[in-house]
Amino acid sequence: MASKIPFHIPYLSGDESTHVQKVISSNKIGTGGYFSQACEEFLQEYTSSKKVLLTSSCTHALEMSAMLLNIQEGDEVIMPSYNFVSAANAFVLRGAKIVFVDVDPISMNVDPESISSAITSKTKAVLIMHYGGFACDMEKIMPIIKANKLFLIEDAAHCIGSTYKGKHLGTYGHLSTLSFHYTKNIHCGEGGALMINDDSLVDRAEIIREKGTNRKQFFDGKIDKYTWVDIGSSYLMSELSAAFLWGQLNQVDFVTKNRRDIYQKYDFILKKEGIRVPSLSSGDIFSNAHTLFLKSKSQGHRKLTISNLKQQGIGSSFHYIPLHLSPSGNKFGRFHGKDKNTTKESNKLLRLPIYPDLKTNDIKIITDTLLKIILDYEVLQN
Repeated sequence: MASKIPFHIPYLSGDESTHVQKVISSNKIGTGGYFSQACEEFLQEYTSSKKVLLTSSCTHALEMSAMLLNIQEGDEVIMPSYNFVSAANAFVLRGAKIVFVDVDPISMNVDPESISSAITSKTKAVLIMHYGGFACDMEKIMPIIKANKLFLIEDAAHCIGSTYKGKHLGTYGHLSTLSFHYTKNIHCGEGGALMINDDSLVDRAEIIREKGTNRKQFFDGKIDKYTWVDIGSSYLMSELSAAFLWGQLNQVDFVTKNRRDIYQKYDFILKKEGIRVPSLSSGDIFSNAHTLFLKSKSQGHRKLTISNLKQQGIGSSFHYIPLHLSPSGNKFGRFHGKDKNTTKESNKLLRLPIYPDLKTNDIKIITDTLLKIILDYEVLQN
């Protein structure tokens, strides 16, 4: 049966096509135009990051991070194994050894104690991922980073609109990345951004993004010709994508509020049945409600739940397979310490639909169906 309620529908503001048409009409459809500049300035002000550079994907922003930090063969980079492959690939491409660590069983974010115990003389950087738009425990992580004089990269792919202690996620690390993939709250089909919070990295970031040339300085009138001066690649977002993104960014507060409202409707219903989902606003955390997940009793029960929801026309999904369990994870990395939570909890994680087009009646249908499955099969834990 085709899903009556799909797992995801990308948000559209209605203004995207107007902006894209302006670019087409101008014949300036390359990179670095009006909309690119507007998006970068908006993101800089919105997040309070020192510098934001649009990229062709979040993956490319991560690759730029590895270049900027001069990651080399023999360096170790610590990151949670519950993660998207791009985070590891970016540093493996520079010759680093990945040291995978465990996660907190509730948030699925990195366990700060696991970071601390994994540090060696070869450790150069730590990458953390704020899973689903929920902040890692920065109060515990930042002292570890500072005491060991390490670089911190925040994978904030899910995080536009999310904060910790009032600071936008992505402004704690030396470098951070955002994703504008079509599965994200705000998107342009495929795109990303590099957030730079260390002034000393800005000039080189612009060179790396411009294929290793000082082309940006040339266009700024600082030099009379540009040339190849460093390593780099073609990481600029196209002006067409930036125009589409501009139509989305102007609605970021609306989208965040809308998703949080939907999340709270789910939470209200599920909580009455003893089913726990992460809190949107807990202590220092304010989440953009990118992901709504709960836990099944086991991997088998999760599979059964997904199957039964699908039979009723409702889309749902699991998420990452821990990287240390993959062939390349074994080849390019190692898991430090005991895998107490990563595999066990990822095997149980189940995501439900959450997007602005989801109606109150859709939420009722989803939760009624889910609760019936729980009653019939005792699928989910209380």
